[in-house]
Amino acid sequence: MYSEITGPLLVLIGTILFAIPLGRYIGKLYNGESVWTDKILQPLDRLLYFLAGVNPNTPMRWQQHLRALLTINLVWFLFSMFVLMNMGWLPLNPDQNPSMSADLAFNTSISFISNTNLQHYSGESGVSYLGQLVLVLFQFISAGAGMAVCAVVFKAMKEKQGTQLGNFYFYFVRSCTRVLLPLSIVLSVILLFRGVPMTFQGKDQFISLQGDTLHVSRGPSAAMIAIKQLGTNGGGFFGANSAHPLENPDAITNAFENSAIFLIPVAMIFALGYMLKRRKLAWMIFGVMTIGVLLLLIPTIQQEMNGNPAIRSLGIAQPLGSMEGKEVRFGSAASAFWAITTTCTSNGSVNAMHDSLTPLSGMFAMLGMMINAFWGGVGVGFLNFYVFIIIAVFISGLMVGRTPEFLGKKIEAKEMKIASIIALLHPLLILAGTALSSYLYAHHPQEYAGWLNNSGNHGFSEMLYEYTSSSANNGSGFEGLGDNTPWWNISCGVVMLLGRFLPIIGPVAIAGILANKKQVPETAGTLRTDTATFGIMTFAVIFIVAALSFFPALALGPLAEYFGIIH
Repeated sequence: MYSEITGPLLVLIGTILFAIPLGRYIGKLYNGESVWTDKILQPLDRLLYFLAGVNPNTPMRWQQHLRALLTINLVWFLFSMFVLMNMGWLPLNPDQNPSMSADLAFNTSISFISNTNLQHYSGESGVSYLGQLVLVLFQFISAGAGMAVCAVVFKAMKEKQGTQLGNFYFYFVRSCTRVLLPLSIVLSVILLFRGVPMTFQGKDQFISLQGDTLHVSRGPSAAMIAIKQLGTNGGGFFGANSAHPLENPDAITNAFENSAIFLIPVAMIFALGYMLKRRKLAWMIFGVMTIGVLLLLIPTIQQEMNGNPAIRSLGIAQPLGSMEGKEVRFGSAASAFWAITTTCTSNGSVNAMHDSLTPLSGMFAMLGMMINAFWGGVGVGFLNFYVFIIIAVFISGLMVGRTPEFLGKKIEAKEMKIASIIALLHPLLILAGTALSSYLYAHHPQEYAGWLNNSGNHGFSEMLYEYTSSSANNGSGFEGLGDNTPWWNISCGVVMLLGRFLPIIGPVAIAGILANKKQVPETAGTLRTDTATFGIMTFAVIFIVAALSFFPALALGPLAEYFGIIH
């Protein structure tokens, strides 16, 4: 038991220790300071600016940042639709994979530009090599865009900043070339040496031990796996994702891939502390987020290592824990650790089948996505937390009878309205989508009965998980759901679109409005936001606003399933 826990513990501690200097490096990048990668990558940056026809030194207002973000994503969405719907005749398709239908191409394109990477297709058979390469590119674009808008908010939080918040393309290009690309190259090389394929040849043939001739898919997968983890993308080259032996061959690749999932989200917190020169604030945010993750992680590991209670009630020993849907080469503890890190960070890659998690573990995985503010995705994880900070500052100010202030700027009605709308949007998208799907399933069984492999509480959880994953831009799933249908492709596409861009627009607007306000001098009565007391207040707001909004739905799904099993 202790040897199983040692691996996840070392990955957790090692990643955090590496994230601290990485955060300082990212902070220097966004401040425009000199860094060691300048001599190597400055020519690449200049080439990209030249080809795009943009001036990275032109300052932008917050509205211009959002316009640039949305324009980039619209262009790449249209390009993706063209490629995915025409893969059958386009080049780099040695296995002759067919083109996608319009609704599946819509879902996939939205999924990858929104950093969700929800896959309603099996990677090795549903997409050509050209399609895979386009999706690899999108994993850089979506992650870089998330980091860029986060840098805009960091810039706006600086004292006496004004309306000019840097240049979006400067942040975007640097995020891709100076952070994502170097780290992806290093991780790709590690994966290559451990046996992950990187080739443009088609299926390979071999004879199994029992004499069967098998055809095994391969392709340029090492490059895709690296950025899928580092960019909190999660879209796998193969249908089984990181449970597939060619994506994640052994315990060493599992450790590196798992570490990559939350490395940059944690580093972005320390980048905030460096840029604002408020390290205590960064540590407060890191503390609240990490405590939240641990409150989900520890019971999940305990649940999976103890085994399935239904099997235990039969008197059957489970020395390896609950191993249904898990790879023996990883075990129950490492699988549980991955399940929580991937759902708390909006990564969505899996090294075990989440549909096979014990009921409470499945609930904790869903809670990570429902809260969507503990570490979170690259860049956007902090944006979600920023909304809760604004709400916590406002409530705290009212409690002590003072005008709410955050970093010397007054929080007024306009900012609170935006923050409240964004905080309530996430539950609305998840619960409304689940309610509509439940209604269709219950009232039109002839047409929709094929959706679920499981009836009852677990079947409800499968639908709830799908919309939770879509709204949180996560991409993992309870794969007992037959999701490649027009309803699921279109409805999840709409949820992913709204769940990605409105929570970006809201915090950027709040930060831009606050940046333009007059700086209020700090006094003895000013609310300190870098203390443990304020951290507790923020955690309480997250728990009340986010977690409790979903309690009725969780009671109908995983909680009811759990109590049904133990009784």
